[in-house]
Amino acid sequence: MSIAVIDYGAGNLRSVVRALQRIGAPLEVTSNPNAVIAAPAVVLPGVGATRDTMQSLEQLDLVAAIHEVIARGTPFLGICVGMQVLCDQSEEFGPHPCLSIVGGAVRRLPSHLKVPQIGWNQVCYTPHAARHPLFAGIDDGSDFYFVHSYYCDLTDEHDIAATTTYGLPFPSVLIRRNLAAVQFHPEKSGHYGLQLLTNFIRWAGVA
Repeated sequence: MSIAVIDYGAGNLRSVVRALQRIGAPLEVTSNPNAVIAAPAVVLPGVGATRDTMQSLEQLDLVAAIHEVIARGTPFLGICVGMQVLCDQSEEFGPHPCLSIVGGAVRRLPSHLKVPQIGWNQVCYTPHAARHPLFAGIDDGSDFYFVHSYYCDLTDEHDIAATTTYGLPFPSVLIRRNLAAVQFHPEKSGHYGLQLLTNFIRWAGVA
């Protein structure tokens, strides 16, 4: 069976699909909630604003499907805004609710910095997550490519699998049971980005 890559109009959809195809991942690009629910693994890409993303997911009836697959234990990978919408709420363009799958809020990076953060930055594992299969073959402190103005301020520190510092340390990888999400763009992160995607499909059992 194929990984479901959710199509709700995200600007990085094509680059995520190309990266997954490059590593030989079986995939289906879909906006059909039933196809998402039936998939053995799910990828939620994302760029732009959380409010727009939530509106699109709601209009396509994908909110309940995402909740169902994560609750059921289907391996799930959120990318960039696909990580942020997992939180309870976002402050971007005014407070608004998100998916409330993990506790926390999406907050703006400190105003004294150049925002958005665009470019390479280190991803440093937290001790309890350093040996997670998602990180296999990727050195601690490796550089990944970021493009974002907001970050996830997570409530439960056990959800934080890696951090990155840009003015302040923020969660750059979230892992909770079957759920993984990254603030950076693996599809733009060269060798280590492809390795992370490979690790995800192996972890999901669809490699």
